Amino acid sequence: MTTTTNETPALIRFRPTGLDAAPEVNALLERLGLGPFVPDGLTAFGGRNDNWAGTTTGGQQVFVKTVARAPDGSRPEIDRALAFEAAAARLPAGSPLRTPEHLGTDRAAAVSAFRLLPGARSGSEVALDGDFDDGLCAAAGRAVATLHALDTPTALDTHALDTHALDTHALDTPTALTAPAIDTAEAPLPPMGWLRAFPWSEVRDRSMAQIAAWRLVQDDAEVVAALHRLRERERTAPRTPAHCDLRFDQFIVHGTTLHLCDWEEFRRADPARDVGAFVGEWLFQAAYSVFAPTGEATAAQDTAALGFDLTHQEIVERGAAGLRRHTPRIAAFWAGYTSCRTPDPELAERAVGFAGWHLFDRLIATAQAHAVLSPVARAAAGIGRTLLLNPAGAVATLRLTTPEPRPGSPR
Repeated sequence: MTTTTNETPALIRFRPTGLDAAPEVNALLERLGLGPFVPDGLTAFGGRNDNWAGTTTGGQQVFVKTVARAPDGSRPEIDRALAFEAAAARLPAGSPLRTPEHLGTDRAAAVSAFRLLPGARSGSEVALDGDFDDGLCAAAGRAVATLHALDTPTALDTHALDTHALDTHALDTPTALTAPAIDTAEAPLPPMGWLRAFPWSEVRDRSMAQIAAWRLVQDDAEVVAALHRLRERERTAPRTPAHCDLRFDQFIVHGTTLHLCDWEEFRRADPARDVGAFVGEWLFQAAYSVFAPTGEATAAQDTAALGFDLTHQEIVERGAAGLRRHTPRIAAFWAGYTSCRTPDPELAERAVGFAGWHLFDRLIATAQAHAVLSPVARAAAGIGRTLLLNPAGAVATLRLTTPEPRPGSPR
């Protein structure tokens, strides 16, 4: 386990959006009895949503974030997150699944407040520093397995409602609320329509490297067919509560404790999505960490960092070496997972397929900063292709062998 000390770098901080432009933030904090943020020391973390971290006038350390509304004005991300909080409220003390304490949500304003964990480190930082060790991976496996075994009521018990959701437009008292039902809609990724053609409306927001990455998928009939097969298998697979946006940066390490956060994509789905995403994160590390430690180009990185001066054989050899280093982490995660939950017989194979898609998804995301798709990105795509086309052949290699079912274990 990684221990956070005063010398350990905490989560990377950014300058937050001014609170004058987001009055709903302090309004929620005051309604929760915490007092508004103290301006001095207020900061933000990375991510696609505006967020603020700091101390309130009541002396509480708090993290607040907003999410975007859908074009029709609905708030599906908030609803999914509240559905998770409803289920998580039933977890016993000491559960392997830990998440920062949810203090309250103003659904109308699409803003939520959580207990801040001072000195916590993002899982992506921990992984890049080489500290996401076997112990943390096993803890991640236990947490994800516990998530997949969650009881998900259609409504939140009234005793748990007081600070979980506030909606002044609908009700006068929060105790009259019920939590949103868990989402059962199909997860949006991979976007199957984009396998046929890239929407013109999306082109202006994509780099040339991202468009090239999408062409790697669209022009490969075997990959497209494999993704359709994966979707079909998913539709007939057992469904459980699932995170559906699992990446290293969705984990945070506080002291020796691993937390999982960001529940905006929470829904009932194939649990292989989450397992495959975690495996895919390590495979992404194997492909990129040898050449570009952050997986993203910066002005300080030269062409060697992206593999432009390496031969194909050198890329293959270095990638294989990275895989050998990271496979024990995958095995530790799987051991943790199967110690808490017996997977269905085909989960590991489906997870390998989702790991293959995850590599394409991650290389498309990291290509945003590039004008040209690098040789390392193409190598990552090659790994993803191999996994998608022959998931059964990679189960043992990735050490996802399924143990014998344990009597009485949950599925």
